[in-house]
Amino acid sequence: MSLSLETGALLLLISAVVAMLTRRLRLPYSVGLVAAGIVMALLPFGPEVHLTKEFLFTFLLPPLIFEAAFYLEWKQLRQDLWVVLVLATLGVVFSAACTAVGMHYLANWEWWSALIFGVLIAATDPVAVIATFRESKARGRLLLLVESESLFNDGTAAVLFAIVLELALGRTLTPVEAGLRLATSVGGSLLCGFVVGGLALLGARRTEDHLVEITFTTVAAYGSFLLAEHFQLSGVLATLTAGLLLGNAGRLGVLTGRGREAVQAFWEYAAFVANSLVFLLIGAHLASQNYTAGWPLMVITIIVVTVARAAAVYPCCAMFHWSARRVSGRSQHILLWGGLRGALALALALALPASIAQRESIVRVSFAVVAFSVFIQGMTLAPLLRGFGARPRTPNDLARP
Repeated sequence: MSLSLETGALLLLISAVVAMLTRRLRLPYSVGLVAAGIVMALLPFGPEVHLTKEFLFTFLLPPLIFEAAFYLEWKQLRQDLWVVLVLATLGVVFSAACTAVGMHYLANWEWWSALIFGVLIAATDPVAVIATFRESKARGRLLLLVESESLFNDGTAAVLFAIVLELALGRTLTPVEAGLRLATSVGGSLLCGFVVGGLALLGARRTEDHLVEITFTTVAAYGSFLLAEHFQLSGVLATLTAGLLLGNAGRLGVLTGRGREAVQAFWEYAAFVANSLVFLLIGAHLASQNYTAGWPLMVITIIVVTVARAAAVYPCCAMFHWSARRVSGRSQHILLWGGLRGALALALALALPASIAQRESIVRVSFAVVAFSVFIQGMTLAPLLRGFGARPRTPNDLARP
């Protein structure tokens, strides 16, 4: 996607106006942006904007992932790391498998088409999840779980998606080869993030100029992502690693006091811009879809995906029921309903080869699931959080049954 300076400035102006309006109307910012994107696309004089996998992955995703990881405290994450990893690995597999079975038997899809859709829709979207939960002012352990899961599970889904797509296109992979591919992708992605983040840290330690410190974090965010993607690894996991490294090392005094304030302000603004563009582009794409044709399939798909999310959350959390890291029942319900899908699912669906069976149906139902996530789940998440008391006085309140 080529974004002209005039179009970019117009989109930022729209984002600023929507931010002010949604704050006054007490509506989720992401919902307002998607609605603005729909209106913008329907206007005859609206700008031509398109969401592509390349634009999302190259420009918008790295700052969003890095900013979220930068604020994750390793000390807290380490306590719930096994819970997060189980949700981000077994949870993705459970969700993808359940979705594939549902689409095969209820929608009469071919197995490969059903499995491809199951994998691309299984992971919760870090952009949508983090934006919505922060707007809802959730905090404490629940916020840590939902943010961390959405960041980690995207890496798992990306690897599984590549493997399933190759198999669907006719390439044979043995279980050993698939396992090696998964291990190599995860390990290589973490290594890319650690190396690039470590080099950025070394550079940041040798300067007291806050502008140079910002530059090193920018190089870490985009450099780790692009390096991993160059080797066909997970850019999300690489940038997540770099963000964790720089964020936690910065708290230990690697960044200067002024530098850390400047870095936080810069990445807060970068995340705002990227979030705004993502949701505006989602709205523009949603406006181009015909929702009157095939609506029974869309309803079936939304039900199947929601049930599949439940099949991921409840069994995975049950594994920790008797441990010190037990996830309370109300937190599990919020994890289920807060499993939002967004731009990542759309980008993967739009990038599917034309030779994939039922490609158009996959794209259409992916848009339906994202629309449901944004408008229904996004609009009801804040009341649900209030109903379950998920705005605790202390961070440990949500760990209680």
